[in-house]
Amino acid sequence: MKKLLCVSALTFGLVACNGTKAPENTPAAESLATTGSAASAPISAATSSSGAPVASVKEVTIPSGTTLRLSLQSAVASDTSRVEQPVRATLRSPVSINGQVVVPAGSEVSGVVTEAEESGRVKGRARLAMRFNSLRSRGESYDIRTSGYAQEAEATKKKDAEKIAIGAGAGAALGAILGGGSGAAKGAAIGGAGGTGVVLATKGKEVRLGAGAAITTRLTAPLTVRVKT
Repeated sequence: MKKLLCVSALTFGLVACNGTKAPENTPAAESLATTGSAASAPISAATSSSGAPVASVKEVTIPSGTTLRLSLQSAVASDTSRVEQPVRATLRSPVSINGQVVVPAGSEVSGVVTEAEESGRVKGRARLAMRFNSLRSRGESYDIRTSGYAQEAEATKKKDAEKIAIGAGAGAALGAILGGGSGAAKGAAIGGAGGTGVVLATKGKEVRLGAGAAITTRLTAPLTVRVKT
């Protein structure tokens, strides 16, 4: 009987010992799972952070007084254009600061007609003026301030005087042939009056600038543009 009790006690002790050892495996499994997750984390982070490099942008200021050499894209004229009519142009040459091109050739510049005065018959020369107020470069738009561009028709006084003189001379020659000295004087007066009539009936020249015409203006205020580096 004592032997039976000893065997039972020994068996119970072995079972109890096996039961207490079993939980020791659980932390090891959890540690392995945690280690596996931690090992995979840097891989996903590295994958998500990879990509194309982002270009940096810096601001460059173009000083007031900088010349803008333009090529007109819109045709304008003193006798057909109207004030506030839109005008378009492009840069014929780039704008550079410290050797770096900050506004390339071909950039769009726009503005409006500020004056359009056609020539008169007796006096008053034709005049055309415009001003540019917007620049578009590399996909960016900027408000700009520029000096006005103006052009006036050539004076015709010398040619008018020649027309009157020619008319008087022709009349004098004809009067001399027909009526002697007095005829020459009368003919000159009549010829001169005729020449004057031609001048009064003829308008002066107009100012006309077609597409492609080269004009120049300049900035009257600094302009800051964004340039990729």
